[in-house]
Amino acid sequence: MYNFYYDESEHSRIINLSTITGETYYDNFLVAIVGWDSDKEVEIKQKYLAFEEKYAERKKKGELKSDTFKSNQFKYGFASFNKQNIELLDELLEIIDNSFYIYFCIASKLEFIILQLFKDYHNNFFVDMDAIKYSIVKTVLTYHPDGVIQNIYSSPEVFVESLILFFKERIELNKRNHVLKASENEALSNILMALQDVKPPQTLNWDYHMPFVGFDYYLKSKNINDYTLTIDKEGKEGEQSKTLLAAIEVGLMNCGELNSKNHFGLRIADMLAGIVGKLMKSLFHSLHNDGNNAAVTKTLLDKAWFRVNDKQLGLYKKLYHILLEINNDWYKIYAGNYSDDLISLLALLDYMNHFKSADEIQKDFNMHPEYCNACMCRRLEEHFNRIHSKLPVEPVVPETEEYFRNSRGAKVYFDINKQPKLQLEYGEKRLHVLSVGRSKEGIPLVTIASEPENLCLRLPYQLDDWVIWAVGMVMQGEKRFPADVIFSKTNDGYYADIL
Repeated sequence: MYNFYYDESEHSRIINLSTITGETYYDNFLVAIVGWDSDKEVEIKQKYLAFEEKYAERKKKGELKSDTFKSNQFKYGFASFNKQNIELLDELLEIIDNSFYIYFCIASKLEFIILQLFKDYHNNFFVDMDAIKYSIVKTVLTYHPDGVIQNIYSSPEVFVESLILFFKERIELNKRNHVLKASENEALSNILMALQDVKPPQTLNWDYHMPFVGFDYYLKSKNINDYTLTIDKEGKEGEQSKTLLAAIEVGLMNCGELNSKNHFGLRIADMLAGIVGKLMKSLFHSLHNDGNNAAVTKTLLDKAWFRVNDKQLGLYKKLYHILLEINNDWYKIYAGNYSDDLISLLALLDYMNHFKSADEIQKDFNMHPEYCNACMCRRLEEHFNRIHSKLPVEPVVPETEEYFRNSRGAKVYFDINKQPKLQLEYGEKRLHVLSVGRSKEGIPLVTIASEPENLCLRLPYQLDDWVIWAVGMVMQGEKRFPADVIFSKTNDGYYADIL
């Protein structure tokens, strides 16, 4: 049995003009879920309550929560932390050891709105709608055109029109620095074509399901079936919150709500969500020019971000370990297509984690903004390339030590040599193909409909190019399977034809 605890940061229960233009508004909505084997509950509780008691003077309304750290204290990341905050955060992160299960969900509020514009639009071989939606969100958040953002709420009927006008103006401004902005202008030109005939947003009511969809994937990937999930109580007493209802609708079991005052696990989740949220928010403001500034320039982190002592560097290393190493999993951090602030944070943690000491950072100090920017750009490029892939990622849950079953229910052996082969004699064989792919060793595979169960078979290596082509079509949004396929063997070689 495992116990999990849920809390949020930067939530806007209602997305409207006043919230999105408020001084404290931040685009990303964050969820943190922490958990552990129920046998560890008492031990972790004792550690955390002792930590809270040590810092009792910083409690508000009887709780020590993430708002004990102020947003302005993150101006240069952990480099702007004073001694007291360094010690508090260091002791908190020290409690979170390898026995913890940690899950994060990050969602862009603006992306949620833009998705409404293209609700009825789908990827195809010619247009990658995922990339277009990503580019719209990125551009609007980068330049923050006030008129466009206000029209979402005040005049939704002209929102698309104002968006088109903004992109046309941006293309002209970008021509001042063609080398730096050539790829952006190409993306903006594609956006202008896609914006024809789109309709205003359908709803601005926030959807609470996404974090629980990702958490469900995480549990299945970790093969965790027996668990409880406790959510920080919001809303009226005696009334189930929208958050709890969303968890139940997703299919999560044993869900309940408590006030964070009544459980330390909720306060740990609050701490993690708040710290990560404030760090991402500070990175966003540090990496973006004034939205009204038309200058076309590269923005780097201030050198003050890298003016750290060993204790501050240690905080980066511990947060790196928590986010990227403890019980790591594909679904540990679940995010929408637009997740640039998250990616920038992970790149910063990766960059800082490479240094053994603060003295090492002082070497070539003036170049760190450039070096770190290169690290961020590389991660962002990798993410944008992944957006183009339309292949679903599914957790591998072993059925035995020898094999797991793929999404079509066919056995896939961990030892590729045990995988049965498609037997092809001279002539043709017609099969109903459910999916194609390649093993981690690069062996072409095909899953076919069969009785009493579907089969995953190795294909002759000569059909590898066909498999790569078929996978490439699916990655571009073209649904090719299930379909009947004629496999044939002739004197000239092997062939596969989709009917």
